[in-house]
Amino acid sequence: MWNVFQHLRQATFPLYLGVDIGTTSIKAVEVKQGEKLPAVLNYGMLELGGYLLRANNALQTSTLKIFEEEAAELLKILVGRMKPRAREAVASLPAFAAFTTVLDFPAMTPEELKKTIAFQAKEYIPQPLSEVAIDWLKVGEFTDEKGFRHDQILLISVSREHIKRYQRLFKLAGLTLRALEIEPLSLARLLTSGDPTLTLLVDVGSRSTSIAFAVRGELRFVSQSDFAGASLTQALAQGLNINPLRAEELKRERGISRAGQGYELSTIMLPFLDAIINEVKKAQFSYGSQFPGAPQPERMVLTGGGANLMGLEAYMEKEMGMPVVKAAPFARFEHVHEIEPLAPEVGPVLAVALGLAMREFI
Repeated sequence: MWNVFQHLRQATFPLYLGVDIGTTSIKAVEVKQGEKLPAVLNYGMLELGGYLLRANNALQTSTLKIFEEEAAELLKILVGRMKPRAREAVASLPAFAAFTTVLDFPAMTPEELKKTIAFQAKEYIPQPLSEVAIDWLKVGEFTDEKGFRHDQILLISVSREHIKRYQRLFKLAGLTLRALEIEPLSLARLLTSGDPTLTLLVDVGSRSTSIAFAVRGELRFVSQSDFAGASLTQALAQGLNINPLRAEELKRERGISRAGQGYELSTIMLPFLDAIINEVKKAQFSYGSQFPGAPQPERMVLTGGGANLMGLEAYMEKEMGMPVVKAAPFARFEHVHEIEPLAPEVGPVLAVALGLAMREFI
């Protein structure tokens, strides 16, 4: 029988799951409205076993392949352990799963802009329009030398088949997929809402790194790289001729250091870390080309599991020439005090999931 009181409780105090399906792990948070801020009720993480030992062991890859059954099984296990009351989920797509580009249009009304984008999108998207879902955001405007105003639009397209795969895997896990969005949108909302500082968001995952420019919670520009945390681990494993699992332990224990025990490890990892930094600098150059005359980022925020590498903030600050901090997303949520000791390490890992859940409360 339909329980009307349960329905009323859900309507009055909605609960949502933010689910981040990465390349080698799934993270989820359960959130409801608190007294002043959204409140974290529950969270969980599960990592695919053996991904360091087998390069092809992943939940999804930059070739746009997602392994539905494996992801659904892992999500089902995670949900079983968390036992959330929420059954509706908001999920993320990695940056590499979407095509994004910045377009320039003469200034026009929102309705005219909508029609123009729908008509011209086929010129830019590398797939038939019938096979993709399209969204767009206004990310800037400028006046040219002749005095004409222009709107800058971030065009986003995602394969409809990829969306269907996500819908199927959430159904298999017993959840209703309420919405999908790309990871940089979630991070922009979480880490820059209400902040007028143009921020460079660098999300260092296991198999990919996403690079985004955001201000006041709004995404401006997106890029991504296949250099990521596992690149450093594999470099250590090969350089020291050790098991990748041991290499991962050493990386986490010693981090980046110019002296002491960590020096030898650093000399092996730094070329791959520098490769990530070069990708960030390339994205910064592309951003400057797309938005001529626009201010450059004033700071960088590191997130993702790779953000926990000891010494990373100081090294990137020196190389990038701007303030660099690790994300502290729990500051935007109400939560129990027991989370505090774990927050510095867990927060960057859960950032995308938290940003997804936050979507429903702003």
